[in-house]
Amino acid sequence: MDQPDIALAIDLGASGGRVIAAELRGDMIQLKDVHRFENAPLAVGNRLLWNLLSLWKEVEIGIGKAVEEHRDRIVSLGVDTWGVDYVLLDRNDDLVGPAFCYRDPRTRGMMDHAFKKISRDEIFQETGIQFMEINSLYQLYSMRVENSPILDIADRFLMIPDFFHWMLTGEKVNEFTNASTTQMMQPGGLGWSSKILDKLGIPEKLFRTPVQPGCSLGSVRSQLRNLTGLSQRAKTIVPATHDTGAAVLAVPAKGFSESKPNWCYISSGTWSLMGVELSQPRLNAKCSQLNFTNEGGANGTVRLLKNIAGLWPLQQCRASWQRRGKPYDWTTLATLASEAKPLAHWIDVQNPAFIAPEDMLDAVVGYFRQSGQTTPNTDGAIVRSILESLAMRYRICLGMLEDLLGYSIETIHIVGGGVRNQLLCQMTADACNRTVVAGPVEATALGNVISQMLALGRFKNVGEARAWMLQTSSIDVYEPKSPEAWDESFNKIASHLS
Repeated sequence: MDQPDIALAIDLGASGGRVIAAELRGDMIQLKDVHRFENAPLAVGNRLLWNLLSLWKEVEIGIGKAVEEHRDRIVSLGVDTWGVDYVLLDRNDDLVGPAFCYRDPRTRGMMDHAFKKISRDEIFQETGIQFMEINSLYQLYSMRVENSPILDIADRFLMIPDFFHWMLTGEKVNEFTNASTTQMMQPGGLGWSSKILDKLGIPEKLFRTPVQPGCSLGSVRSQLRNLTGLSQRAKTIVPATHDTGAAVLAVPAKGFSESKPNWCYISSGTWSLMGVELSQPRLNAKCSQLNFTNEGGANGTVRLLKNIAGLWPLQQCRASWQRRGKPYDWTTLATLASEAKPLAHWIDVQNPAFIAPEDMLDAVVGYFRQSGQTTPNTDGAIVRSILESLAMRYRICLGMLEDLLGYSIETIHIVGGGVRNQLLCQMTADACNRTVVAGPVEATALGNVISQMLALGRFKNVGEARAWMLQTSSIDVYEPKSPEAWDESFNKIASHLS
């Protein structure tokens, strides 16, 4: 009997990466980690950089391990990563400058510099993208402000997944879902904004018309095939390369690209991205005022969403505790939080103090003091305050989202690593007073694989893929238990949450 085909999902996040083998059976996708590795930005002088060459070596190792186990069964592979970051190549295809991390401080204040050249309203109308200093637009413009020669030397702009697809195949493309996060592309994949690029002195020659998920780049380079043993049969298929774009594709909801969806999603991890999937962008003044974004989704859809700090503060507090000799695992932290008094403390997870502090625990404790609160007397109380504050932020975002849509959302789908935090899922149901459907955990990897399967003809369309996900995914449902207590607490602190 023939063994099922294998697709490789190369899933790179801001804290770690994986090469995952997905076995494509008729009635299921079975995911198996082939290789895991860490990722973290490096402080080099005054800069914060990604070590992409080290990541590439890990990808090579992961592909080699997959070939050892699965041989010629591997039919496709594709890469997804975080958004906004990039590399530049010169005309000889050599790297120009480093791969800056989006948390590098060079972009601070850069939006105000840009607005002197082109107004905020013009930028939003040209792109429909939310304003964040980490956006690729302000990263590139900072080079002009600093009189860096890099932009004048560069010949091609590749986002992080584009870079890895180039390393795999030699093909240089910009993929739609990730390109949309730059705040340089017109809504709906109409191309790059010549107006913005010209006014900010960013060479338009750097960019190419973005390709859609499902584009095949052919076999990997012969050098890589010789190194890893990967068959020429295995095609590199560009998935929805933005990790949130991939995760949303894997939401086990009914329908696809509806004009009036009754559900929203939270892609929960280091960042939380909360929004709805639409067929058309929302470019009105209210969308700009509320700083929502119209990012690209699979098959030309729009992800109307807002970025939220996510589990980053908790992840970094855990690192702070580890440095203090308290090696908490996630299960222990969840237990400690569940034992703490509810709704006793809060932080604004969006406060700039939590972007990249030297020590997150010090930053959180400092916030309690500055906001006139008592300092929690247990680590569990600190954990609980972070989780509850994140759930409160979801509540605020839900209200904004419903204001933009003009109707109420019935269900919140949570996908991604945050699904494992059952306490946060229940807090979200309580804070928002909505049914929460949590799962799948591996949404990004599954979305990557679904893109490949659609290109391979395994699914006819996204709707069929989602119907299949509804039947096969492991999901949990959380109903609100104590919304009244959350209403009371929210009313007390809402004015402090910008």
